[in-house]
Amino acid sequence: MIDRLQAMSVFVAIAEAGSFTAAARRLRLPLATVSRRLGELERHLGAQLLIRTTRRLALSPAGEAYLVSARRILEAVEASERAAAGEYTAPQGQLTLTGPVVFGRHYLLPIVTAFLEAFPEVDVRLLLSDRNLHLVEDHVDMALRIGRLPDSGLIATRVGQMRQVICASPGFLAARGVPRTPDDLSALPCVTFDFGGPTAAWLLRAPAGGLVEVPVRSRLSASTADAAAWAAEQGVGASRLMHYQCAEAVAQGRLQLLLESFEPDPQPVSLLHAPADILPLKTRLFLDFATPRLREALKALAAEGAGTLQRASKRDGPGAPSTTQS
Repeated sequence: MIDRLQAMSVFVAIAEAGSFTAAARRLRLPLATVSRRLGELERHLGAQLLIRTTRRLALSPAGEAYLVSARRILEAVEASERAAAGEYTAPQGQLTLTGPVVFGRHYLLPIVTAFLEAFPEVDVRLLLSDRNLHLVEDHVDMALRIGRLPDSGLIATRVGQMRQVICASPGFLAARGVPRTPDDLSALPCVTFDFGGPTAAWLLRAPAGGLVEVPVRSRLSASTADAAAWAAEQGVGASRLMHYQCAEAVAQGRLQLLLESFEPDPQPVSLLHAPADILPLKTRLFLDFATPRLREALKALAAEGAGTLQRASKRDGPGAPSTTQS
């Protein structure tokens, strides 16, 4: 007899991952099992759910309709299991959180440890990754995201904003000169943080207004912010990072912020969770616990950045070296 719930889970994973191999990896099942479960489901329904070609998978009309229903059923089953386990009436069980690596270490982790002390019946699984995990597929209760949010249907609570800054080591700037305009970056070697793919241009505010993509020469491309910040400290080149990724190095004088008046608008920082009629109590409690603490921490970081900007405007006066000098 077919296990309908498992078959639904397999079908949803294939549809969302785009391939049998990716679905098998996500579900931690053998590829043959994934293929067999889908075949059993299609025979049970008497309908083809996926159109297979040599190059891609596509949902059939029946598959598109079934995907909507299957997702709804799986979400309802998960909610029922949580209700039966008491997750809606008492803070208990495992809470899975995710966020960027450096932000998580400096800002999320202290909040999580305080939360664990306040709620001893809740355990936390903290997944730190610079890749955005999928809340439903990766079984994540809440995610911290930095940046503009796509229209995904997730519920967002904004906790602050984050600058995207350009920085370099004092020694590098002494040797190369301080860039005064975005165009000056083209004369400098750069360190790029490229976890999402190669970056050939940085988005900055143009002197005349609006935004402009500034081509940069990447001497080193790093897949983590820690690596990019460290390389910038060693004088490899200028780097573009989120402010929190280099704030400590800037405060200690190991890095210096550049072109601050040309920065694009700060990116929103949000806590996300999947929509639900009633949130599990552990999720609601963490949201209420973390939101004011994150807002306070990000406000303090923004104030620190404002002080840096004032010092920079004095330091980068008319007599400061520039990349345009011979």
